[in-house]
Amino acid sequence: MDLFNLKPAPGSVKTNKRLGRGTGSGRGGTSTRGHKGAKSRSGFKNKRHFEGGQMPLQMRLPKRGFKNINRKEYTAVNVSQLQALVDKAGVSEINNEVLVKYGVVSANELVKILAHGDLTAKVNVKISNISPSAKAKIEAAGGSVSAE
Repeated sequence: MDLFNLKPAPGSVKTNKRLGRGTGSGRGGTSTRGHKGAKSRSGFKNKRHFEGGQMPLQMRLPKRGFKNINRKEYTAVNVSQLQALVDKAGVSEINNEVLVKYGVVSANELVKILAHGDLTAKVNVKISNISPSAKAKIEAAGGSVSAE
């Protein structure tokens, strides 16, 4: 047995500090909170952005640009994806429900058909938004486009 191997008996050492139990305890008086200030008070909660009364960083930085709250975010679906869907599933009628069913887009997403890629299959597309060049490609392949 060596001195560095010595350990107290199990249960003999308490791990929790007993605060505010008089000056004789060594942790009375200010109860390890220091003197004065917000952190010494009960009920103190530190806000993430609070910098001790100094002007917070997010208020000091300049605000730039414009955020349109009415912006509609569209999920782009290319003509090449429509061709892949026709090859995979053999569908000839394409609308939002078909795109959701085969996992091209998720439900409640707004969809816009774009013209990237080639289309050889004849498909009937019923969708609310489509680019003019994608519409031309679909019609050139023998398909039709109508608004949903």
